[in-house]
Amino acid sequence: MDKLWAGRFSKETDKTVNAFNSSIAFDCRMYREDIQGSIAHATMLGAVGIIPKEDSEKIITGLESILQDIENGVLEFDPNAEDIHMFIEAELTKRIGEPGKKLHTARSRNDQVATDLRLYLRRETEEIQNLLIQLINTLCEIATQHHDTVMPGYTHLQRAQPITFDSHLLAYVGMFARDIARLRDAKNIMNEGCPLGACALAGTTYPIDRKMTSDLLGFDYTIAYETLDSVSDRDFCIEIAGALAIIMVHLSRLSEEIILWCSWEFKFIELDDAYSTGSSIMPQKKNPDVAELIRGKSGRVFGDLQALLVIMKGLPLAYNKDMQEVQEAVYDAVDTVKLCLEVFAPMLKTMTVNKENMRSAAAKGFINATDCADYLVKKGMAFRDAYRITGEIVALCIERNLDLETLPIIIYKEKCELFDNDIYEAVNLENCVNNRKVNENNEKA
Repeated sequence: MDKLWAGRFSKETDKTVNAFNSSIAFDCRMYREDIQGSIAHATMLGAVGIIPKEDSEKIITGLESILQDIENGVLEFDPNAEDIHMFIEAELTKRIGEPGKKLHTARSRNDQVATDLRLYLRRETEEIQNLLIQLINTLCEIATQHHDTVMPGYTHLQRAQPITFDSHLLAYVGMFARDIARLRDAKNIMNEGCPLGACALAGTTYPIDRKMTSDLLGFDYTIAYETLDSVSDRDFCIEIAGALAIIMVHLSRLSEEIILWCSWEFKFIELDDAYSTGSSIMPQKKNPDVAELIRGKSGRVFGDLQALLVIMKGLPLAYNKDMQEVQEAVYDAVDTVKLCLEVFAPMLKTMTVNKENMRSAAAKGFINATDCADYLVKKGMAFRDAYRITGEIVALCIERNLDLETLPIIIYKEKCELFDNDIYEAVNLENCVNNRKVNENNEKA
């Protein structure tokens, strides 16, 4: 394919340089956005009289036919093309002739790719938000079935206090809700201005209408980007990658818990066979590979974010070819997060919850010890004294293989006369959980 910028050069580009310089293999995914941006640009050029109206209409019709042919599989991307922008412009010129050569009037690939990338990430962030909403809905559906499923709550991975399984799941709902808010914020900032019209870096002498192209592409025109910043800004990629990295933190944390809960040491849940794998040598194994892969892929997305920061940190204004590397990093982060979210919700939806194992684990570990101490405080004892006495009772239970729910009242009374039979109501695990939930609901009210 002839290069559209070849006029200044006296010899062909080396083949290895062509391959090294080309981005068509990965930026072809922006074909919709490139055509969308070009249609808006051509519409503006015709409207303000920079090119004849009939040429503008021919360009738009030609671009629409290219989009249709790509979507239908009739037109394949040329691997010899330098990038998606050159491929579409060359194909347009091949189809409509001379008017196609006018499309790039008052435009550079610098403002073109900056626009395409924003349009692409705007669409992708909306898809990721929808996947997060599906995951939140799944977690809420499971939570509604487990208001009364008592389990141990942990700190330092040690049994700490009794909670219910719905509370544990709803903690992740809060995390994923913040993820949605972060993506929306990043999208809103990214959408504040349209780079088209900045051209290479310093704008254009043509009487373009930047607001018109901005409106056609759905950008806010509250901020008219300074031209150098328009073409060199990739903050939006870093912000989105940062939001995606935090999503992966949350997915990885929940994956870690799923992996633990599946183990024989916990056995709180069992994953469906459709979302598990086996061993090549050990016939008894049922491995939570989906959760493990998600936990591992989190590092990949963190690496993408780090790559973006390192790529951008030393670049002088305005556009530099280094920025081509931004695309692969942010694409990988987007693809990885979508892949993980698409498999996560159905994995959770099909898992089996072992309520009895959760309740049994909660009965061990003295996670109602704080409630025992609070019982004495409510009867007039200072908390530190109540804390010490309860600790002595726990040590005695460990020595005699008892728990606070079954320790005889006579032993309680030997430690403190304030104990009475109502201690069993106070340390009952269900009561411990429900009393805290009542207080939480009162605070919300």
